[in-house]
Amino acid sequence: RRGCGSCGAGADGSVSAGLAELRARREELSGRIREEEAERSRLQGQIWTLTEQLARTSESLARHLATRGELDRTIAETEAAYSKILESSQALRDALKGEIGNAGKASET
Repeated sequence: RRGCGSCGAGADGSVSAGLAELRARREELSGRIREEEAERSRLQGQIWTLTEQLARTSESLARHLATRGELDRTIAETEAAYSKILESSQALRDALKGEIGNAGKASET
């Protein structure tokens, strides 16, 4: 304090008050930091949970898409086979009608 006649108890009080204000601001900021760290942890937990759900859903979707593809192929093959059966059945009926007609003509002569 040498050379400062006006520096006295008032200066000490001013510095102490300034330090107290800085400490109060630091404590408030520390509280916000704790809140944000807690929020970040909560969000990271949600991200992990959602990532796991996404992975399970993606795997399930892939299985369902593969199964549907197999069903589509089976349906197409079955429809094609059924169509051939109908064509063969029609051809057989036509041939049978022809034979019946020929048999009837032969019995008339």
